[in-house]
Amino acid sequence: MQRTVTLLAIIVCATLTLRAQEPAEFKIARAVEPPKIDGILNDEVWNREPLPLGEWVAYNPLRGGHADQRTEVRIAYDDRYLYFAFHCFDTEPDKIRTTISRRDAAFNDDWIAMSLDSAGTGQTAYHLFVNPSGIQMDALNTSASGEQFEADLLWDSAAKVGDDGYTVEIRLPLQTIRFSGGSQVRMGILFFRKISRTGVSYSWPEMLPGQWVFDHPGHLLFSDLKQPRLIELLPSVTYGISQIREPDTNQWKPVDQKKDFGLSAKYGITSNITLDATINPDFSQVESDAFQVQVNQRFPIFYSEKRPFFMEGMGLFNIAGTGGDGNMRTAVHTRRIINPILGSKLTGTAGKVTFGLLNAADETPEDIGNRGDAIIGRHKLFTIGRATYSLGKSDYFGVIVADTEHAGRHNRVEGGDFSIRLSPTQQISATALESQTGVSSSDSTHAVGSQFSYSYTSRRFGWSNQIEHYGRDFQMDTAFYNRTGFTSGWSFGEINFYPKEGSNFWLKRVHPFYFAKRGHDQVQDGSEDFLNTGIRFHFTRQGYLNIAHGQGHEPWIGRRFRTGADVNIYSSVQIFRWLSINGGFIKSRDIYYDKINPFQGRSKYNSFGFSFQPNQHFQQNVDYSTTRFNRASNGERIYTVTIVNTQTTYQFDKHFRLRLLEQFDSSQHRLLTDFLAMYEVVPGTVFHAGYGSLYEKQSAPADPLVPNDFKPRYMTVSRGLFFKASYLHRF
Repeated sequence: MQRTVTLLAIIVCATLTLRAQEPAEFKIARAVEPPKIDGILNDEVWNREPLPLGEWVAYNPLRGGHADQRTEVRIAYDDRYLYFAFHCFDTEPDKIRTTISRRDAAFNDDWIAMSLDSAGTGQTAYHLFVNPSGIQMDALNTSASGEQFEADLLWDSAAKVGDDGYTVEIRLPLQTIRFSGGSQVRMGILFFRKISRTGVSYSWPEMLPGQWVFDHPGHLLFSDLKQPRLIELLPSVTYGISQIREPDTNQWKPVDQKKDFGLSAKYGITSNITLDATINPDFSQVESDAFQVQVNQRFPIFYSEKRPFFMEGMGLFNIAGTGGDGNMRTAVHTRRIINPILGSKLTGTAGKVTFGLLNAADETPEDIGNRGDAIIGRHKLFTIGRATYSLGKSDYFGVIVADTEHAGRHNRVEGGDFSIRLSPTQQISATALESQTGVSSSDSTHAVGSQFSYSYTSRRFGWSNQIEHYGRDFQMDTAFYNRTGFTSGWSFGEINFYPKEGSNFWLKRVHPFYFAKRGHDQVQDGSEDFLNTGIRFHFTRQGYLNIAHGQGHEPWIGRRFRTGADVNIYSSVQIFRWLSINGGFIKSRDIYYDKINPFQGRSKYNSFGFSFQPNQHFQQNVDYSTTRFNRASNGERIYTVTIVNTQTTYQFDKHFRLRLLEQFDSSQHRLLTDFLAMYEVVPGTVFHAGYGSLYEKQSAPADPLVPNDFKPRYMTVSRGLFFKASYLHRF
């Protein structure tokens, strides 16, 4: 009996302790009169006490330090909107960093933010950031893929800098978020704040090491909250003029004109389920891809998705164990859909289930398998289904199905994944995929791709591990991954050291680390190993310095080569509010990846970049890198590649922007210039006008009559002008 009483007492005490640790729950009052969104907190609705949040605690790069600047939060709502007001006090307001920049480009500024799990499932949250000039940054966060900043949500914000800090107001339409309406609606909430001059970010509630927004959120309670029916139409029109120079005669070909009209629609089937559809969509890409080194690359080069229809809500389709140092970057890389003529997307939640279904027809798909004439004029059909079941907080179990059909060839992948937090410091995840690929059912190939991950994270220690296996015949047309036919495992560990809490020391965090990898490559017929050790320093002014040394071996065409950087140094710092710089140097052993005659090489990589912002409106970004590769046996120079990417931006206000890109690639002997004028009323209602030209270096003709003094020069080989407009109408 005594043991039973003791056991019950322990259980009761543990329960009370857990409850005491739960964040507060706030009942939000309805607004009698909506506030004016101007960044000034003088509305009647804000004449109430702020939420009693308590201490804000550092989570990056420090862990556990308390904020020395006070933040007040007030919330209200009505039948159409949620309203948020922030008063970010600052004892040194003249040191607040803020800019008037394009959307999602002000993360080096001071900012205030929130993570709103409107459905309360612990699987999806809306992240809204605002800088002291009212510039918006937003992301859709999922438990499988983290923050995805590609989508632009529809919401309003305004901010003002004052003598005691800055204030921010947010108006979030109920049509923008997904939740189950009712007499009592409960949403998860977490707030963030960054102070740029120290480079430290804080949160309420505290995010313990290894935890994220779904693990320990606060909660908001709304009475009689119902979601208005969502209906949106987005017509778009694009008109382009382009011209190409004839290579033989250097004469311009006739002008090619192209007109495109498209229509997209969004319909809220229920408060939690949304259907997106598009016909003859405007999938043109306004932003150019930055140049990257393409010489001597073993693995494919990744380019981010920048087309609006595919950018919204795609984090739902990702699976556990992708990204980072894993082989698969994402299970659904929509740039595989090159030129779609139509598409649809169904997303939503039902209880603890979050799901998505994507369909698209590609008019000019990639020729996988080099089938030539057999695929001419044949569309490729993409069908992707994804569902996750919440196990509580950020834990989930998920399934994915992907099918592509093209001119008799099929690729079908099905599988499942899960992610479970065993304790506040430990997490495991696993993924298993099976692919079936073939031109007919009789000659289909089957293969498996899988991974298992384990991580331990505390304030002092971090330890992550992953084991992967991809069969030689594994294929997933919708995914982006490096290779198949291998089994390997890697491990990363670090120890964190912090200055004494409350000190103003310029050094904020020091963490020595290691990264080790070992495996066997069936395709290249050999074993691989790699060990990288280093140390990283985090400073004030968002600065850091990374120093590392690596060594290892890699098989290629049945031979084993040495790899790894003797020296790897990279650093970045915000020197002044108007100037940040970064640079790096790598000296390493590398392989020349020739499929017939590979050889051992040595390379040197140098990079330098800066961001110059003398005022709130103008910004100049420059990134320069050079790679030199020599044959190791005799020092012969094999190639030198120089890449330069520059971007000049003038932001008149939050709506109107001018941007000039200049990009140079010495290996391709080309120079790209791209000018863009953009006026964005709200996300979706946007007007663009742009002009671009591509220059290539001319080589001497193979003609004995060419003079000896022929000097190659850069000549315009293509040029184009385009106009693009879209209008979002929300009913």
